[in-house]
Amino acid sequence: MGTPDFSLPCLEVIQSEGYQLIGVVTQPDRPRGRGKYMTPSPVKEWALDKGIQVYQPMKARDEEFINQLQELAPDLIVTAAYGQILPRRILDIPPLGCINVHASLLPKYRGASPIQQAIMDGEDKTGISIMYMDVGMDTGDIILQQEIAIHPEENCGSLHDRLAQLGGLALKESLKLFQEGRPQGRPQNHEEATYCQKIDKSMGKIDWNMDIDRIKNHVRGLTPWPGAYTYLNGMRLKVWEIGEKKYFNQPNTSPGTVVHADEKHGLVITGSNGIIRLSKVQAPGKRVMEDAEFLRGNKVETNSILRDSN
Repeated sequence: MGTPDFSLPCLEVIQSEGYQLIGVVTQPDRPRGRGKYMTPSPVKEWALDKGIQVYQPMKARDEEFINQLQELAPDLIVTAAYGQILPRRILDIPPLGCINVHASLLPKYRGASPIQQAIMDGEDKTGISIMYMDVGMDTGDIILQQEIAIHPEENCGSLHDRLAQLGGLALKESLKLFQEGRPQGRPQNHEEATYCQKIDKSMGKIDWNMDIDRIKNHVRGLTPWPGAYTYLNGMRLKVWEIGEKKYFNQPNTSPGTVVHADEKHGLVITGSNGIIRLSKVQAPGKRVMEDAEFLRGNKVETNSILRDSN
C-alpha cells in the first residue's frame, strides 16, 4: 500500500526478492498539472506495468474494500507513504501483521512530513523505521531502524531520494525476519515522541525575523516542494538555495533588508542575527537562476525591504 515515488524502491524489493505480491493499493487518480488531467500515482503506474492488480478505494475504511482485502487473505501488508490511516479491521486481516516504512528515527517525527521537518529543525541525521502498525499515528513497535546523515547543504528532494532507497534496503532486511514467523518488535518510548504536520504551500513563506541558520534550513526543507518564497518589489520570488557564505550582521538594518544587490556580492538579505545570500531564485514564469543572473534583468535597490506579502 503506497502512493508516491517514495514507495517504489519498496515495491522493487518485494518483487525482486521473490515474494508473492498479490495486490497493490494506492490513492485514487488525481487531477494534476495545468490541464488538471486525471493522473495515476507512481505506484499504480508501476503495478500496471508489472501486471499486478491495483485497488484504489476513496477511503481505506470502505466496507467493499475491506471485504476485498479479506478475500485476498494476505499474509503481510506493507505500507510506504500510502496516505491514509488504516482502521483496526484492516490491521487485523494479515496473520503476520501490517508494517510501515517510515522516514524518520521514531519516535521522532511521527506524522506526515518527517523528511521536511528534520531538515527545517537542523537535524544532522535521520533514517528509516520499519514498524508494526497500530491504531495510533506511527506509534507501533519498531522492527528495524537504519540511520543516515543529513548533508549540510542538501534539500528535501535529495534527502527524500536517499531515504526512499534506504527504505527499500531496510524493508529487504525486515522481510527476511518474517521468514521465521512474526518477529518481535521493540516498543517506542512515547514520552520522547515528536510530531510533524502536513506541509502546505502557505508554510513556504520566509520569516526574515528568524536567525539565518533557521532561514537556510527553512529553504532546504521546503525545496523543491512547496518551495520557500518572499516578496520583492511586489513580486513573489521563490528561493531555491541559500549561499554557503555567511556575512557579519550589518548595523542598523531590519530583518528582510537588502544589503547587497549586485553581480559581485549577489542578492544578500538581513536575518535576525546576520545576513545571507539568496544564491538561486526564481521569478514567476521564469526558470531557476543564479542571483547574479536574476539581478541583471531585475533592478533591486539596496536598503529595500523584502515583505511577507505583496
